[in-house]
Amino acid sequence: MCGISGYTHRDGVFNPSAIKKATNTLIHRGPDQQGTYESAYVSLGAVRLKIIDLSAGAQPFFSDDQKTVLVFNGEIYNYRELRKELQALGHQFSTQSDTEVLLRAFSQWDTDCFRRLRGMFAAAFWNEDERRLVLVRDRVGIKPLYVCRLGNDIYFGSELKTILLHPKVPRRLDLSALHHYLALNYVPGPFTLIEGIQKLRPAHVLEWRDGIVLEEPYWKLPHGQNENWTLPDAEEALDGLLKRSMQDHLLSDVPVGIWLSGGIDSSTLVHYASQASTQPLKTFSITFRGRSFDETPYIHELVDKYQTDHLELDLSPTLDLPSAIEDVAYYSDEPFADAGALPVWFLSKLSRQRVTVALSGEGADELFGGYITYRADHLAGYARLLPKAARRSLLRALGYWPVSDDKISFEYKMKRFLEGSLLSPDEAHVYWNGSFSRDQQTDLLLRTNEARAQDLFECDLPAANDDGNLTRFLAFDQRYYLADDLLQKVDRMSMAHSLEVRPPYLDHRIIEFAASLPDRFKVSGRCHKVILKRLMRSKLPTSVLRRSKTGLDIPTHDWLRGPLRPYLEETLSPAAVKQNGLFRPEAIERLKDDHMERRANLGYHLWGLMILFLWMKHWNIQISSELSLPLAAEESVSRQAVS
Repeated sequence: MCGISGYTHRDGVFNPSAIKKATNTLIHRGPDQQGTYESAYVSLGAVRLKIIDLSAGAQPFFSDDQKTVLVFNGEIYNYRELRKELQALGHQFSTQSDTEVLLRAFSQWDTDCFRRLRGMFAAAFWNEDERRLVLVRDRVGIKPLYVCRLGNDIYFGSELKTILLHPKVPRRLDLSALHHYLALNYVPGPFTLIEGIQKLRPAHVLEWRDGIVLEEPYWKLPHGQNENWTLPDAEEALDGLLKRSMQDHLLSDVPVGIWLSGGIDSSTLVHYASQASTQPLKTFSITFRGRSFDETPYIHELVDKYQTDHLELDLSPTLDLPSAIEDVAYYSDEPFADAGALPVWFLSKLSRQRVTVALSGEGADELFGGYITYRADHLAGYARLLPKAARRSLLRALGYWPVSDDKISFEYKMKRFLEGSLLSPDEAHVYWNGSFSRDQQTDLLLRTNEARAQDLFECDLPAANDDGNLTRFLAFDQRYYLADDLLQKVDRMSMAHSLEVRPPYLDHRIIEFAASLPDRFKVSGRCHKVILKRLMRSKLPTSVLRRSKTGLDIPTHDWLRGPLRPYLEETLSPAAVKQNGLFRPEAIERLKDDHMERRANLGYHLWGLMILFLWMKHWNIQISSELSLPLAAEESVSRQAVS
């Protein structure tokens, strides 16, 4: 696991210290080894967290003739298979690393090699003779890669800060991306909040050759269903896929653990890991003792069943939450309003005490239909049969229902459901998973544009079928929510603590299998993740299979009214809002008042604004009349990882 950075300089003019400074900003991602490469046309840098072949594989990694250079972030799980294939073709190896296999695969098959890879990766290949730079990102975006094109040159890095450090890169707020952030709680790719900087899209290759840029996909998220599947056959197939994926993801020369929540996703991983491992598993959990959503009993039941070496931390306001929130805002690199980043921060810190690699359950919900919003999408079709006037009247009546401090209370779900039923299906799906509607953004912002999150549905997503919108909404969540919220959250929070996190569900063979299943194998009536629960019905405790989904989050509504209220008031003070120059101070004051006076639960809305303000403050971002942003102080990107 590593962090990478690089710049081209087609005119041959460059600052030799720039790549070293950029690479230094990534040291938390790879504290074990650091290296750079420079020629007249390119500068490359890498930091390395040693996972496989601890004695070799240093980066940048060179071809035998020294003409091709690789910097690489990630893991290639089938590198041993590829190594044998390449040896049969005449290649000789000097290390046992997946890095060398990747470079030799590229030399053999060029960009066609990416279709052969199983793993998570972001990589850059440079050929000096051809003046050719090739950038690539894994199929679903597990590993990040940012790109900025400026004139005939290109700048890239594992995190935004490596690009922002370069003095030639301007900083202008992308107002379209801001609208998406407020609607979705994250910035969907290829956007970032900085105009001119983009995320390289998952499963894409970008090629720069002497100033000319081409970009194309090497794989696409599959959508076609196979109605010939039977549940027994699908169950058997999924069992085999999970076994093979687990064997791949346990591959490591350093200790590996598992994040255990007590839900079906992580419990399934523990089950398959216990079958594949000869040593007691190391498991790690965050608990919320005394809360209605605390998962401790389920966690302990699984720890006892599988006899794991377990470590847990109870997350409570007695911890230094404001300091952790500041760290979360910094290491997020660009804001995402997912309050679950806070427990993931503490979970990563906890795990790093004992392991260098952890397995996590990201992807299962998006592949197999785990969210209650999918049921809401279906039920809204019936709600829309009622006149809008009736639904609005019911919504007004619910305004008298006392708000609850529960993480996601019944009244909160009912209000959001009715509000969403007044929107189109695509708009409703976005709204139920996000925060601010288009009308709310208009009231909130001093300046707006025409960007709408629901327009993202127009980008090559499947249409609704006879069974409804489930396939369409699963594809949307895989493309955007999974890649740009969940995976980004886990990558930033874990790598801040030099911890590699691997998601076994996101083996592309499992993704393709899930896409082939009929909708009824995923959501049927009130049952979610039908196929996964059927597979695990004789393997996991009944209590785990029948429990409702909780999710790793914090009691946002409650904490912002209680222990985090002073911090919220300071961050979103009228003076701070006025200085920011983007929002109407009176609108934000209304949000705070409505939340504190319990007229509504707006904790998620306020959390997203708080994280945005912290990010802008840290990077010294100011908004001018042209929405231009001044350069942040160089020292603001040299911060070291919190241990």
